Amino acid sequence: MTLKELQSTVDRWITTTGGGYFSPLTNGLILTEETGEVARVIARVYGDQVAKPSDPINLADELADVIWVVTAIANQTGIDLSEALLNNLEKKNIRDYERFLSRK
Repeated sequence: MTLKELQSTVDRWITTTGGGYFSPLTNGLILTEETGEVARVIARVYGDQVAKPSDPINLADELADVIWVVTAIANQTGIDLSEALLNNLEKKNIRDYERFLSRK
């Protein structure tokens, strides 16, 4: 699935099944919540915390939730994620061209 297809799929679901978009403020807060759920899983699987038997441990699903909310925010604010990502990669290639060479 391309980013354009993802944006279209998320928009279609939100506008037909999901009852419409939450406000950008609400989606920003939901993004914070979903990011916290990713952090919880990572802390329990890769960190020092121990999961409770009731803890859902599904990193893939939590990451997909983050992507979903980011896509919803992009849709409702008129951002083309394909274009934004390409611009971001170009910025990183210019800014960080030699930044990490000492790590090799």
